[in-house]
Parts: sequence; C-alpha cells; structure tokens
Amino acid sequence: MAANHNLKNLQWLLLAIKSENLTLHNISFYLSQPSSGCFQETENSMKINISKEDSSYFPQLLQVLGTSRTSQLCLRNLEFHRAEWDLQQVGFLGVLLEKHSIIKQVVFRRNRLSKECMFEVCEVLKRNRVIKEMVFSESGIGYVGAELLASALKVNDCLEELQIWEDSIGSRGAEELSKMIEVNSTLKLLTIFDSNSITATPLVSAVLARNRTMEVHVWSGENGEKSSKVVEFAPENSTLRIYRLDVSGACRVACALGWNSTVKSLDMTGVRLKSRWAKEFRWVLEQNPNLKEVNLSKTCLKDKGVVYVAAGLFKNQRLESLFLDGNWFGGVGVEHLLCPLSRFSSLQHQANTTLKCLTFGGRRNKIGRDGLAAILQMITTNETLTRLGIYDDESLRPDDFVKIFRSLQKNASLRSLSLQGCKGVQGELVLETIMETLQVNPWIEEIDLAKTPLQNSGKADGVYQRLGQNGKSSEPEMDLLKDMPLTTPKSCRVFLCGQEYAGKSTLCNSILQNFSSSKLPYMDQVRTIVNPVEQAVRTVGGMKIKTFKDEEDTKISMWNLAGQHEFYSLHDLMFPGHGSASLFFIILSLFRKPSNKEPKTQMEMEEDLQYWLRFIVSNSRRAVQQCMFPNVTIVLTHFDKINQPSQNLQAAVSSIQRLRDKFQGYVEFYPTVFTVDARSSASVSKLSHHLRRTSKTILQRVPRIYQLCNDLIQILSDWRSENYNKPAMRWKEFDELCQVKVPSLRIRSRHDNKEKVEMRRRAVATCLHHIGEVIYFDELGFLILDCEWFCSEVLGQLIRLEARKSSYAETNGFISKKELEKILKGSLQSQIPGKGSKVFDNLEASDLVRMMLKLELCYEQDPSDPNSLLLIPSILEEGRGRPQRWQLSSAECVYAGRHLECDDSSHMFLTPGFFPRLQVHLHNRIMGLKNQHGATYSLEKYLISININGIYIRVELGGQLGYHIDVLACSTKNITETLRLIHQLIIPAIHSLCHGITLTENVMRPECVQNLTPPRYRRTQFVSLQQLKRALLSVPAESMYDYQHTWEAVSDSGRPILGACFDLARDLLSDDDFREVLHRRYHDLYNLAVELHVPPETNPDGTEQALSGNDHESVDPSLGGIAKGLEVVLQRLKIIEQEIRDLKQEIQGLRYYEHKLLTELHRKVNFLVNYNVQIEERKVPNMFFFVRTENYSRRLVTNMISGMTALRLHMLCEYRREMHVVEDQMGCEMMKVDNIAVKSLAPYMTKFMKLLTFALKIGAHLAAGMGEMIPDLSREVAHLADSSLLVGAAGAATAGVVGAAAMGRNRSRGGERDIQQDLRTAQQWVVDFLRERRCSSGKDIAEKFGLWRVRYRDSGQIAWICRRHMNLRAHEIMEVPI
Repeated sequence: MAANHNLKNLQWLLLAIKSENLTLHNISFYLSQPSSGCFQETENSMKINISKEDSSYFPQLLQVLGTSRTSQLCLRNLEFHRAEWDLQQVGFLGVLLEKHSIIKQVVFRRNRLSKECMFEVCEVLKRNRVIKEMVFSESGIGYVGAELLASALKVNDCLEELQIWEDSIGSRGAEELSKMIEVNSTLKLLTIFDSNSITATPLVSAVLARNRTMEVHVWSGENGEKSSKVVEFAPENSTLRIYRLDVSGACRVACALGWNSTVKSLDMTGVRLKSRWAKEFRWVLEQNPNLKEVNLSKTCLKDKGVVYVAAGLFKNQRLESLFLDGNWFGGVGVEHLLCPLSRFSSLQHQANTTLKCLTFGGRRNKIGRDGLAAILQMITTNETLTRLGIYDDESLRPDDFVKIFRSLQKNASLRSLSLQGCKGVQGELVLETIMETLQVNPWIEEIDLAKTPLQNSGKADGVYQRLGQNGKSSEPEMDLLKDMPLTTPKSCRVFLCGQEYAGKSTLCNSILQNFSSSKLPYMDQVRTIVNPVEQAVRTVGGMKIKTFKDEEDTKISMWNLAGQHEFYSLHDLMFPGHGSASLFFIILSLFRKPSNKEPKTQMEMEEDLQYWLRFIVSNSRRAVQQCMFPNVTIVLTHFDKINQPSQNLQAAVSSIQRLRDKFQGYVEFYPTVFTVDARSSASVSKLSHHLRRTSKTILQRVPRIYQLCNDLIQILSDWRSENYNKPAMRWKEFDELCQVKVPSLRIRSRHDNKEKVEMRRRAVATCLHHIGEVIYFDELGFLILDCEWFCSEVLGQLIRLEARKSSYAETNGFISKKELEKILKGSLQSQIPGKGSKVFDNLEASDLVRMMLKLELCYEQDPSDPNSLLLIPSILEEGRGRPQRWQLSSAECVYAGRHLECDDSSHMFLTPGFFPRLQVHLHNRIMGLKNQHGATYSLEKYLISININGIYIRVELGGQLGYHIDVLACSTKNITETLRLIHQLIIPAIHSLCHGITLTENVMRPECVQNLTPPRYRRTQFVSLQQLKRALLSVPAESMYDYQHTWEAVSDSGRPILGACFDLARDLLSDDDFREVLHRRYHDLYNLAVELHVPPETNPDGTEQALSGNDHESVDPSLGGIAKGLEVVLQRLKIIEQEIRDLKQEIQGLRYYEHKLLTELHRKVNFLVNYNVQIEERKVPNMFFFVRTENYSRRLVTNMISGMTALRLHMLCEYRREMHVVEDQMGCEMMKVDNIAVKSLAPYMTKFMKLLTFALKIGAHLAAGMGEMIPDLSREVAHLADSSLLVGAAGAATAGVVGAAAMGRNRSRGGERDIQQDLRTAQQWVVDFLRERRCSSGKDIAEKFGLWRVRYRDSGQIAWICRRHMNLRAHEIMEVPI
C-alpha cells in the first residue's frame, strides 16, 4: 500500500521538475515497462517506469531535465534500461549532459543504439569534461561502437572508468581500444566482458607497453561455457595475472613487458606455454628493470623453454622469486636453470645474485644425475638464495637427498627448504643426515617435509623440534676461546737475514740436506728434485721458504729474506708477530762477491750487521709486550776461501763483539759465531744441530697457543689436499670450514652473536699468522696457505714491476688499474713451457690490486672513482738533481720545521718499509678529511709534498739508515695555524706507523726551512722542543716572551753555509706550546702554595702575619709557615686564570704571582740562614748540601741514609737575597755516613731540600731572594726537574717530599722537636765535622769552600759570602775574621 501511495504519474513528474521542487541526484529510466509511473526510492533517488504507450514522455523528460536549474545543480548519475534511442532523444541527452556540470556516471543497460545514435553519443563524450564513468551492458555496440568510443576517448581527458559488459567487440574493436590506450592517460579502469578471450591480448599489451597505471579486467565466456577471467592487472600492487591466453597472445604480452615499469609480479600459473614464448621472455628478464616475482607453475615448459629462462637469469639483476614447479623439464633443464646461481671456481662470480626464491619439480619432472649434480653445486656455492623448493619429485632416491643435505652444511644463506611430496625423502639415513646438517647449519629456519614418506611415517617430528631449538637463543654467551686448552706450539721459524750474495739460499739448502732425507715425506723429496729445475728458469732472488719436520714432529720453516734492496720494503710484512716462536740467523759474507776473493772491510761488515740488528730490534718493538728478546745467531759464510788467519777476520770478529756489547739488552745473542762453507753439508752440521736445539728451547719459552691452532693446521692441510693443493683460501671458505669442522668456532643458533663468532675466527686466523702457518691480513678477504708461493710469486713480483715503462712516467707517476693488472699478469706468468702460473688460478689481478691497497703498498688518486689511477711509492725514483724550492716566496711567508728523530737511533731506525707506507697512509688520511679544500699530494722516493688549505708541507726521510724525518712547512698563515696542521695531521700519521719506536720532536731553524738547506748542513740546526720549553721555564716571567734561542754557524771546508743568529721563542713555538709552558709554571706555583699550606688550627694564637719585606719581622720558623702569606697569592692565581686573554697578559699575571710567592719564600729561607746567631757566633756557614759522584756525574743528595759513601759537603754563599752555589768549590769529602750523621742531618735535609725542590720546579733561582743559588746547582742536578726523581740516594721510599711535609705537619701538631732543634743539631754536626777535618779556621773554610765571614753594617747579622760578593758589596759589609 505504501508503494502504491508513493507511485506518481509521469504528468506530475513533469510539473514537479518544471516547478523546481525536486532535488534529485540519481535518476533511473526503465523503458518498455508494463505500466508507467515514477517512484522516489530515497530522498534524492527516483526510478521512472515508462510503458510503450507512454514512450512520448521519455524525450519530454530529457528535455525538461535539460532546462531545469535544480537538476543542473544536483543531478549526478543517469541510468537507462531498455531504451531504444533515436536521434532526437540522443540530441536531448546531449543537451542534458552539456548543461549539467556535475553528472559523473552514465549507464546504458540493454539499450538499442544505432550507428548514428552511437556516433552522436560519442560526439557528446568528446566534448564532455565532467563524466567520470560510462557503462555499456548488453547494448550491442559491437566493434563499430568500440571504434567510436575509442575515437572519442582519444580526445576526452576526463573519463576514468569504461565498462563494456556482455558484448562482442571482437579483436577489431579491441585493437581500436588499444590504440586509444596508447593516447589516453586518464582512464583508470577498463573492464571488458567478451565472448572471445582474444580481446584481452591487445588491451593488456597496450597498457603494459605504455606503462599505464590502469586497472584492467577482461572476462570471457566462449562456446556457451561458464564465464571466467582471462587477464587481470592491479596497479595498486603491481600484479599481472594471466589466467587464459593462447601462445601468440602470451608472446605479445611478453614483448610488451620488455621495458615495462608498472608490473612487479607476473603470475601465469596454468597457462600452457611453449619455447616460443620462453624465447621472448628471456628478453624480458634481461631488459625489464622492475619485475620482482614470476610464477610459471604448471605451464608445461620443457627443457628448451627452461634453457631460455635460465639464459635470461644471467643478465637479470632484479628478479627475486621464480616458481617453475609442475613443469615438464628434466635434468638438462635443471642444470641450465641452476647455472647462473652457481660458481664453478673460487675466482668466478655468481652470475645472478638477486634471486632469493626458486621452486621446481613435479611428477613429470625427471631431475636425473645431471640435475642432481647441478643442485649440489648450486647449494654448495650459492650465497644469495634463501628459499628453495623441490616439489612432488619421484626421480631422486634417498641417497640423493643425503647428498643434498650434506652439501647444505656448507651453505650459510638458505633459510627455507621445501621437499613437499618428494618420494625419496625416507629412511633412517636421510633422517640422520638432516639432524647432522641442522647441528652444523643453524641458518635453516624451515624444512617442509609435507606429503613425504618421512612425514607420513611420523619421523619428521624430531626435525621440526630441532628447527625450533635452532630458533631459540643459545646458552648464555661465554668466551669459547677463554676456556680452551693451551698447548706448546709445534712450529718454529728461522729467518735468514743478510745482504745480497751472502749465501743464504745455499746455506738453507745445505741445512735442509743435513736433516736426513729419509725423514722427509715422499712428496717433499720429489719437490727437492723438481724445484731446482723451476728455480733455474725463474728470476734469481726473492723471498723463499723451506719447511721440514724433525724426528719429534717439530715443524721448522726457514724464511729466506731476500737480500736485494728492492725487497727491503716488504720485510716488515713478514716479521714474526708477538709471541711467535722464531729465531734469526744473520748471514754475513766475508767477501764482497762470491766470484772473487776481495774481502769485506771492517766497516762494511759492521754496517751489514748493524743494519740487520737494528731491523730486528725496530720490528720487535712493535709488539705491545715483549715476552722474550729476539734470538740472534751470527753466521760468517765463504770461510772456505780463507787459507790462513788474517787481520780482516780478526777485525771482523772484534766488530761483531763490539756490536754484541752494544745490543746487549735488546736481543739475545748466541755466544758462538759460526764460520761455515755454505755449500758443504758437513760444514753446516754444527749449525744445523744448533738450529734444532735452539728451536726446541724457544718453543718451550714462547707463550702457549690454543690447541685449536694446532688442530686447524691439520684441517687446513687436509682442505688443501682435497682442493687441488690451492695456495689461497677465501674467507668465506674459511668460515664454511670452521662451521663444519671446528665445533668451538661454530655458530650454534641463528640467534647467536654472529659478530662475536666472526671475531673469534679472525683471532684464530691472526694467531695462525703470528706463528707463521698462514699469511692473513685483516679485511683482505682471503688467507694465504702457501707462504712461499705468496712471498716469491706474488709479493716478489709486485715489487719488481716494470711499471716505469709505458705511460707510467707520462702521468706523473700514476698508473691505471687496468695497466697494473696487465703488468701483474705479464709478470706472474710462468716461464716454463706448458706450466701455468698458480697465481691466477686462485687470485684475480683485481685481488692483488686490492691487497696492495689494503696493505698500503699503493694508493688511489681518487678513492671515489672505481677506475682511479694508482701510485706505488716503493717503485718511485729519487728526485736528485731537481731544483728544490718553495712555491710560495713572498715576504709574508712563515717558515716552520720539525725534526723527528728516533729516541734510540743507535739501536733502532725507521725500517725501509716505513716511508712507502707513510706515503700511502698520509695520502689516505688527507683525502679522508672533510675540509681538505682541494689538497694536492705528490711524491718522490724519499719525499712527500703536500699543499693543504694554503699550507705547503714537505716530509723528508733522512739520516743514515733512515733514523729521522723532517717536516718542513711554508705558509702565509701565522705560525700557530701552520704548526697546528703539522701536530694534528702529519705527526700523528707518522706516530701511527712507528709502533714501539719513540720519536723525539725537535724545532728546526727557520732559515734552513726557508732556504731548503740540504740535510747534511742542518744536522746541528735544531733544538729539542722539550729543551726549549724547559729553557722558557728557567727564565723569569717577564723574560719569557722575549726569550731568544741562538743558532750556531755552519761551514763546509771553510766555506760559510749558515751564519750564527738567533730566533725568538715565540717565532719557534705556537701559541699552544707557549700556553703549555705558562700553565706548567702556574701549576708548579700552585703546587708550592698548596703543599706548604697550614690549616688554621696549627696557629694557636689565631694571628696571621702579613706579607712584608721587613727582614727583622718575627716569623713562624716552621716550613708550613711559608704558606702564611700565600692566601692572597692563591686568590690572585684564580683571578689571573679567569682573565687570560693573550700571551702577554698571561705573562704579566704570572710575573705578579711569581714575585709575591718568591718574596715570601725568600723571607723564610733567609730566616733559616740567620735564625741562630748564637751557635759559636756563626763560626761556620749554615747553608750546606751534599753531592754524590756517580758515573762521572754529580748528583744532589736529597736524603741521608746510613752507609752512603763518596759524599762531598758543599756550602752556599749566604749573601741575603742572592744566595748561590760557589763555582769551583772544593768541598769537604765525607767517606761514609754513620747513624749519628743520619740522626743529626736527616730532619734538616728533608726540610731544606723541600724548599730547594720547589725552587727548582718554579724557576726560583732567577727571582729576588734566591739569587744564583739554584742555576749552578741545577747544572749538577738537571735530572731533578722531574719530581719523581727527587727521592735521594739509594731510593729510600720514605724520603719523598710530600711525606716529609706531612711528617713536619704531624710534628708541629704533636709538640715534638721543631725546626730550631733540627737546625741546632745539624749546625752543631757541621761544626764538629769540620773540626774533625781540621777545617775550623776562616782560612781553611775560605780554601775549601770559597767563603768569608762578614757582618752586615745595617743589621749586624753574620753571614758567610763568596769573593765576588765581597768585592761587589764591600760598602754593605765588613769582614769579621774568626
């Protein structure tokens, strides 16, 4: 009833529309209905039924709607059912659509549109800019309508959705629509339901070829069959699914995919494909840059088709997942499919590294023997695949799956393995192998055994349980190496050091023959026969290694360090590491060349021996902690040519003895010097016996190694024998070996700390390197198992490159990587016909270049450029004869130089390999700076030239055997900026390569830097930086800024080279150095004030004595009293530190502080001198000190200990405010200190020496109140500048300054003996001592001490003063003889 109530007639509708009473959004016209009427379904939606009898209302309604203003503002959707259009009606529809600006959707369902009417509709669509969606359903538009729509949409740029349902547009219509797609870029959705699936091909091909982000759905129902989807493309997830397509259509789609960028996932499951399609798809895999996933399951591909797919994988670098299960290919197809995922040589790169997931298999898939071999090779060598599936296989047997799981033990990348439905997965052996694999390989997260006999029998539960355990975190982490057993090493290295023609190789062969050849393995005996043939063809020289075992299975390796000078830069790399069992034979020939009898001079012998001793000492100091001194044995060869004892031989022996004494404490010498004929096995028998015995001794003395290292030596040996005796091993192969063969170095769970296990493996590799079993340098990516091959064939050839030829000299010393690789290949080719070099079977030329870069044997001109030019410093030529001058030469230039010298140059030096490494290291450090500002860097053999940020720097290697480095700088910047660059960049780089060698820094004369004076003339033109700072500390504060350092003159054969001159310290030091000096002065003054500070409770009356210059004022005679007037000084110190602005202001503040403090210090010391004038009326001097003679030098005694001998008593000149040491004073000898002397003098010595110590520390000897007391004394006790040495003779632990001060404070608090008693006792001892020595008269004292007794005219006090003061101060004093 309600429906009938709401039903209105069409006349009412016309009036309502005209009256603008209806606001309709959606209108649906249903024509050819039984009855007419309109029904308002919702407030804004209306359904209009029109019968055939009332069909005249249809055009009227269209016309009225076209003119209605309300509908123009509201109407959005129009739908027409069963309408039979004529041109008049289409015209009204066109007017309606043109005047309504918000109509978005127009739907035609079961309409009848003639060709003319369809044309008009399309013309309207061309002009329309509003409609977003148009639907034609069962309207019979055919291919003609499709053509008209295509032509309209080529113009229309507004329509976003087009749907054509239940219509047959045919291939012709589809082709026209595809042309429209090529032009139209606004269409977002295309849905076609056609009777023929062929319509899908052109549509989807156009969408893919033009990279349209258009959603496409094509359905088809052929021959009355149930409708099904043909193609679906969803741009939101970039997925293309093809359900049904013929081969030609699939090929066309494949062609469109070639350069497509919108499809990431292609699914063609179930589409029957042939090799013709696969041939096209190969091109897709090679060219398409975005395809990530391809599913070709159940596509009936055979071997030929899969071969094409595999060929595409070689060049593909995007595809991540490929599904090929359910196809019909066999073992040949599997072999080709897995080829791009496998490696067949350690030097070969895996062709495809992006594919992560692969599946294949099926009941019609016959894998066979070839396919199994390909699977095993892929699993063993692949490094990228994470998921592998072999489905429903019936061709593989249980033992084949055992092989698959065993090969999986070496794979660290695979995470999931699916063997779903494989019939061969059955039996106990397969189950045991799976469990063993999971024990070794923790990376596998999933093994799918569904539908396999093993699963069906219920035996797979243990596998799943083990997988769960691998997923859990392992036990709490503990250092597995920490608790491993230690053992004595079983291998020792003997390094044969010596110059060229010393006979090292001959001696090595003779020692080898001395060890019975019957004890050598058969292959070693054969090798000794073959090697001479190879050595005769090879170039003479190079580092060689001979290895043998003695009867106790101790392995001894003789490393023959090449004597040719070009090999010296590589010797550092071969030097044994910390704790390595090794000894050194220094081989010295008694003759210059073996071909003649011209003996070496004593100087030549000494130079050769000294070089190798310094080389050994310098390199051994690189160890953080030396467990033992290097063991050195000296061997003299060519002794057979000496017929009778000669003077040269005696001179050589004495030279050797001198150097042994010199290097005692640095190396451990074998006492016997061996003289041998290196060619005679009998002559070297004693040396061989010494080698065997000493090796065993050293093996017992060196630190023990992990038992694991000895085990690994055998494991690595077995690995080499299984791998064609390969001399090199990639780090990945070492990782696999540790994972499979070494449980303690195994990653047990995928949640283990992989970095920690990797660190342990590297530590073990480093340990093997130190003991000489392998050569391993961190970050190179491989281990060298054959050390002789590496030293002779690789490093030996690298250092002898013929790189100076061709374009090397033309490019300023640089060479391209390709050119270097070409030279390397040419150098390393075997010269024996038919025998190929082993080098490039194991390492590529690029590996050698990378090794040179890592070992800093060369550097790249531009590290950011992969094709950058390279420079090899070790083959640089010297720049002799070239003019040496600065590029800057203006008057504003500042010149600064630093001379870095080995602190112990007589025993150590910078080894020949140091400077080439510095050249590379410094380049890499500079080019790594963020603010390098276009730095330039050039090299000569012993020179580095740098220009960085406007500062020109030269780094020169100098000195015989290279014991010092000069850093010279020229800049228009100030001295501070220039030196700051040297101290922050150059010197740290040098120190980083000088492990164990201390370099002292010296300041070079600026004139030498400016004129680039040759090194031979500037040997004396530098001063120690610390000495210059100490000199500044020794002058008064007001003189610091104007302190001058004087340079002596230099001449050559009477010809003046450099004149004598001076430079201000401020021009030699940076502001940073100057501030350091000033702050050290502040620090010393502050420490003096703090150490002598007296707490308030130690002053009973609570009164404080002010600072005053009145010498007669009564003062507290305790040492602590010196600090009474220092409170103001300390406050002033804090103020000064806050007010520091520049060096001059800082010095001004320092002068005030120093003056106040030293004035107070003088008053207290003066009191000590004059406090007791009653003791026999000052018949002897009061201020005395003791000096002890040691090793031809005089040392100040700061503490008295019973039993001390060889002391001399000296007296100070006591003239007030100018006390000093008297020059050339004889003093009085004291044979031995007894207990009475200690008891009398110890308190006085500790207190007086305390004042003296602080006076030395603060430079008090040049300030008022102390006069010349300390300068002369400090010349005798310069070593006391470091307070740690101020502990007195015999090093008594209780004689420290701080301890004495504390003892003094405790005594004053406890009311014990005070300083008056100490002084009285000490002075009485002096009176008695001098009386015993018959030195009590004034004449005796003047003779022994140079002092005369006088009285001050103003105060009447007695003092003992020197002759100089007697003359200078005659008007202030009068002599008072005793």
